[in-house]
Amino acid sequence: MAAIVSEKLLDWYDANARDLPWRARPGEAAPDPYRVWLSEIMLQQTTVAAVKPYFEAFTRRWPSVEALAAAPEEDIMAAWAGLGYYSRARNLVKAARALAVRGGFPDTEEELRQLPGLGPYTAAAVAAIAFGRRAVVVDANVERVVARLFALTEPLPGVRKAIRACAESITPSQQSGDFAQAMMDLGSNICTVRDPKCLLCPLEKDCRGRAEGDPATLPAKAPKKAKPIRIGEAYWIELDGAVWLVKREGKGMLGGMRSLPDDGWSVRGDGAGTPPIQGNWEHSGLVRHTFTHFTLELSVKRYRGSATPEGEGVWWPIDRLEDAGLPTLFAKAARLALA
Repeated sequence: MAAIVSEKLLDWYDANARDLPWRARPGEAAPDPYRVWLSEIMLQQTTVAAVKPYFEAFTRRWPSVEALAAAPEEDIMAAWAGLGYYSRARNLVKAARALAVRGGFPDTEEELRQLPGLGPYTAAAVAAIAFGRRAVVVDANVERVVARLFALTEPLPGVRKAIRACAESITPSQQSGDFAQAMMDLGSNICTVRDPKCLLCPLEKDCRGRAEGDPATLPAKAPKKAKPIRIGEAYWIELDGAVWLVKREGKGMLGGMRSLPDDGWSVRGDGAGTPPIQGNWEHSGLVRHTFTHFTLELSVKRYRGSATPEGEGVWWPIDRLEDAGLPTLFAKAARLALA
């Protein structure tokens, strides 16, 4: 089965590969490992459509890993704003600087795993796609394809060990990068979460999930736990056409990002509801924002007065607020305050 599956899938990929800015076409020389790595970091828990403009902006501004390594961290964090999962950007900076010191990318999974932010999937993807190494690349799309192909009925996450073993069994020794991307494309365009297009699938006749029932039910998922709701406040302090922005601590939620001051809400608990200045505050509205582990209800308060908060911060011109690189949560809060 393994040889048949890989051959069919590679033939399908030759004719149907997605045209993406970080890819080489089938049969072309391998792409620059910098572009592969950058795209894979951006694509973690983010859609291709959302990543494309960010990738193109990053590679225009920082065309090499050396250029990225030399850039100020706050510029990179600001350019990342809106992509979410900001620990990825912090690790991007750390890895770029480590690679610049090293003199380039290592070409094995084991060495790639030593870089900040490169887990098993990303290391395998870079090794296979950029360096042609045989590596077993398993993302959410591949999980879905393999679970259906082999009719693996155990629910996630327990089934992941079996998925990896089955993916290992069909990964070819040659063209493993094309094979990995073919699996991703198949999961994205054909073997979709809902309503898979089985009649268009090159592996239809080999798919045990289709032969034995409804492949759309695989992989089975354990019931979701309800996310807790946290309560917090954000503070808009305006003076002479500028707004007071602070820089969040390097670790934790939205670490290292510029933001409006807030009352200390976190994944662990509600904020204290204590503004940074005593005075006349008015309520501008409520922002609801969903993070991975909780939902935040953020009340936006606007200050009426002329005092300057204590502590570190900067008066940022409101007409250049887009240049501040506020994360999505605080960009929503700013729009509400300005409205």
